[in-house]
Amino acid sequence: MARRCAVSGKGVMFGHRVSHSNKKTSRKFKPNLHKATVRINGKKRRVKLATKWLRKMKLEAR
Repeated sequence: MARRCAVSGKGVMFGHRVSHSNKKTSRKFKPNLHKATVRINGKKRRVKLATKWLRKMKLEAR
């Protein structure tokens, strides 16, 4: 399983690190993923989820 959210599909993005002299070098923006146990079609599955979706799922479970 790659660095990708199972629900939203959010993954690694690329950009630039910009120094004071405005020199640009490559960098990665990684999603904040956590392993969580979630019910999918009535079965418990362990998936990687972005923390944004974990919060949304906790609110819906209330």
